[in-house]
Amino acid sequence: MAVETEELARVARGGVLLTEWAYGAGWTPGRVGRRLRAEGWQPICRGAWAAPGKDVDWRVRARAHQLMHPAWVCSHATAASLHRIEVLGGRGEGVGVGVGPPVGPDGQPEVLDFTVRRPLSSRTGEGVRVHSTEFLADGDCVMRGGLRATGPARTVGDLIRSCGTRERAVVVADSALSRRTVRGVRREPLVHHGDLAAELAVPRPGAARARRWLRLADPACGSPAETVARLHMRDAGLRPESQPLLRSRSGRTLRPDFLFRTVGLAVEIEGYAFHGTRQAHDHDIRRFNDLADCPEVRRVLRFTARDVFRRPDAVVATIRAVLGHLEAGG
Repeated sequence: MAVETEELARVARGGVLLTEWAYGAGWTPGRVGRRLRAEGWQPICRGAWAAPGKDVDWRVRARAHQLMHPAWVCSHATAASLHRIEVLGGRGEGVGVGVGPPVGPDGQPEVLDFTVRRPLSSRTGEGVRVHSTEFLADGDCVMRGGLRATGPARTVGDLIRSCGTRERAVVVADSALSRRTVRGVRREPLVHHGDLAAELAVPRPGAARARRWLRLADPACGSPAETVARLHMRDAGLRPESQPLLRSRSGRTLRPDFLFRTVGLAVEIEGYAFHGTRQAHDHDIRRFNDLADCPEVRRVLRFTARDVFRRPDAVVATIRAVLGHLEAGG
C-alpha cells in the first residue's frame, strides 16, 4: 500500500493529481478512486484530487482546472486577486470589498473566472465561469503564482467592460492605478492611465461605457471606500482634493483622504481592516491629532467605510453642512 501511495504522489504535480495521469500510470478507474479516498486525497473538482492535508483554496482549484484545460486563462475577478486588484462585490464591509473571487458562507470562492479563445462557447458549471473571446493574445497573459492569467491592463479592462455599476468599475480602475497595501502587501501601481485607455480603445462590448467610467478614475485614491465616497461627493457637486500632501506644525507629513482647501475641511474614510488593532488605533489617534495640527486644516470629519457604503447620502449631507458652516465663518 505504501508503495502504491508513493506512486500516486510521484504522479501528482504540486500536490494536485489528475485522474487521467493515474490512468496513464496503469491505474484503473475504480481502483484509483478507492485508493485516493482511502489515503485521504481530497476531491478538488471532477477529475482532480489534492494530496492529503493540502489546503484546497481557490488557487489550488484554479490550478487543477488549468492542468485539465491548459487553454484556460485566469481572468476577471480571479485574475484581479492574483494581481491584488480590489473589487467591489456583494458581501463583506458595506456592499462588499475584497480581493479575489466572490466567496460563499464557507469563505471559499463560489465561481472562478477563466477566459479562452473561441470557438469554445462561454459556460458556467462546477464552480467555474468560462468566457470565450476572439480577443486574447499571448501578450495579454502573464504568470502569477504558478497560474496563467490575464495581465493587469487586460484584467481591469475585462472587469470595467463587464461591470454593472459605475462604482464597481471605478473601484477596479483606482485600485490598479494607485499604490496600495492589499492583503498586507504593499505594491506599486500596476498600470498607467494610458495602458487602460489603450485597452479600452479596442471596440468590444461595453467599451464605450467603460471609457466614460475610466475618466472618473483617480490614481491618488487610496481605497475602495474612498473611491465610492469621491463618486458620491462628485454627484453632489463637491470636488475635494484627493490625498494632498500636508505638513503639521510639528513637522509630520500627512495625506488626508480628502481636503476642501478653501475652507480647511479634511475628510477621512476609516476602514476597519486598517484600524482593527490596538497598535493601529494608537497610530490613528496620533494621525488625527497631527492632521488637526496642519495649518491648512480647520476641521476634520471622519467616516467609516460602512458609512460610505451603506449611508452615502448621510455622509454627503454631513460634509455639505460642515462646509456651509465653515464658509459662513464658523
